[in-house]
Amino acid sequence: MTSTATPTPGRFATSSICLAAVLTAVSLSREFVRQTLTTWQLADHIDSAELIVSELAANAVKETGLTDPAPQWEDVEAHHIIGVQLRVVDMRLYVEVWDRAEGSPVVPEQTPDAEGGRGLFLVDALSERWDVHRPTAGGKIVWARLPLAQTVDPPLLADLAFTQRVLEGLRRLPHLSMVGPR
Repeated sequence: MTSTATPTPGRFATSSICLAAVLTAVSLSREFVRQTLTTWQLADHIDSAELIVSELAANAVKETGLTDPAPQWEDVEAHHIIGVQLRVVDMRLYVEVWDRAEGSPVVPEQTPDAEGGRGLFLVDALSERWDVHRPTAGGKIVWARLPLAQTVDPPLLADLAFTQRVLEGLRRLPHLSMVGPR
C-alpha cells in the first residue's frame, strides 16, 4: 500500500496481547502483527515487524516458557506468560515483547559456521534502534523501533484505541472475565 499523504506528527495507536510462553506463541505473535498492521493500514511494515516479533518472542519463550510440545493449561503459571505490544507514536512503530526473565539480551559475535544466535543480530539490522526496558513491575521489555514511511489515519486510530479501552474495561468485570481473548 502506498500513500501520498504527507506524514504528520501526533499519531498514536497501541495494541497488545498476552500469550502463554509456549512454542506456538511465536506464530501467534506474527499473526497478531500481521492483523494489527493490516488494520492500521501499515501493511508495508509487516515483513520487518513480523521478523522482529518472531525473534523477540522466541527469545522470551526460550527464557520463560514451557518447552513441552503439548503443554496443558494447568502447567501454565504466571512466569509462563509473555506480552506482545505494537505502538505507533508519531512516525515510528514500536515492536515490544515482555517476559518475566531478568537476563539481558546481547547480540553474540557472528561467525559463518554458527548454527544459531542470529536473532538479535537481525533485530539490530532491521530496526532503527532496539533496547531493553525494565518496568517496575518486573521482568523486561525488549523493544525495537521502525520508522514509518506513511501516516496512519487518525480517526481509525482513535476508534481502535477507544474500542481497546472498552474491551479491557469489560474484561475486568467479574461476570465477563472469561469472555473473549485476553
